[in-house]
Amino acid sequence: MNKLLTPIHCGITGFGSPAAEYRQLPLSLDELLIEHPSATFLGYAAGQSMQGVGIFDGDILIVDRHVTAQNGDIVVAILNGEFICKTIDTDNHALLSNPVEDEPCKIHEFDDFVIEGVVVRSIRYHRPSPLLSN
Repeated sequence: MNKLLTPIHCGITGFGSPAAEYRQLPLSLDELLIEHPSATFLGYAAGQSMQGVGIFDGDILIVDRHVTAQNGDIVVAILNGEFICKTIDTDNHALLSNPVEDEPCKIHEFDDFVIEGVVVRSIRYHRPSPLLSN
């Protein structure tokens, strides 16, 4: 188990002391979530096509441009002018949505395709953030 993080038990077992296992963590969220600060950007997911891999509409995506995309990675890319987030299938030159019932999007040699970065983390909001409201 990672000694830097405090385990949080999700089962309901009663009313223990809120301070029983409290301790100050010796790291920041920036250090925990971002490995290459100068090559990382944030975006948010729009749509339902990646729910099968745990990315939901409105989730924050941490995208690292320093990481080289490998088969099966979730990438942010531009395909023919459209900014998208999909799983890359390098073996079949395709982009996959999840649920897997959706048809793969083949990448052809005539397509304008650029990988902008690899999604290395995602953050889900359980309450709306005032910083992200319109």
